[in-house]
Amino acid sequence: MPSADQDVLTETNFTETGAPPLRGKVRDIYDLGKTLLLVSTDRISAYDSILPTAIRDKSKALNKISEFWFRKTADAFPNHFISSDEADFPPELSPHFSTLRSRSMLVRKAAPLPVECIVRGYICGSAWKEYGRGGTVCGIRMPDGLKLSQNLPEPVFTPSTKAPQGGRDMNITFERACEIAGAEEMEAARTASLKIYKEAARHALGLGIIIADTKFEFGVCEDGGLMFIDEMLTPDSSRFWSSADYKSGEAQNSFDKQFVRDYLDSINWDRNPPAPALPPEVAEKTSEKYAEMARVFAL
Repeated sequence: MPSADQDVLTETNFTETGAPPLRGKVRDIYDLGKTLLLVSTDRISAYDSILPTAIRDKSKALNKISEFWFRKTADAFPNHFISSDEADFPPELSPHFSTLRSRSMLVRKAAPLPVECIVRGYICGSAWKEYGRGGTVCGIRMPDGLKLSQNLPEPVFTPSTKAPQGGRDMNITFERACEIAGAEEMEAARTASLKIYKEAARHALGLGIIIADTKFEFGVCEDGGLMFIDEMLTPDSSRFWSSADYKSGEAQNSFDKQFVRDYLDSINWDRNPPAPALPPEVAEKTSEKYAEMARVFAL
């Protein structure tokens, strides 16, 4: 339930649904039979560990941004979004509507693909490190002479493993992803990921934001069709940079979770659990960055 600070939601436990939630790193998931209720919390993870510090109103930003992109891209490729209006939620949850408001959505059920689908339009993060070692990104040969944060000639699809909570995701080749999740499913996921990334990147650039990269998740629904699930183009799953401040060859000022990763790197955390707490000023600045992206994308 909400903590003493009413602006912060760290977890929920709605017994009215008949079963405890499945807790992800950020979301609490309630099985409602034919549908799921996804509740975004203010938890934050980095390097595959949940931090002990919550980020004020992060849940609302994530929910708002995901809903914006789910609605905007629905005609281009199916997704699981049904409604974020608590009037559409089970009536037995009405005592919790004030908590659920702006933080939750009703979605269709799907069996998640066991890989994460990442699209990179710029080279940074783990891609930059791999490129420095051998000129490749997830086994894909890149042009010589790329600089940190440089835009790629064309966005590339670079899947990763989906590690259990506490484990670490690993970049893999597309061929390995096909072995794990199925060639037909991965072909469809790659095509959809690249299409939506390109459309979203054009839209965001018109708003002054560069989407450097993003992670999508897919699920297979009852009829065998593929659809986007989980979240879409949020500061948890993407790198957002200001186009006005962008300079190739250097690290960028980000409006996403990279700000937290940068702090953790600055204190030389070894990335093994338990994760350290964030100073109040880092947590508050992170909250401001998430809120800014919610204002940009979901006015």
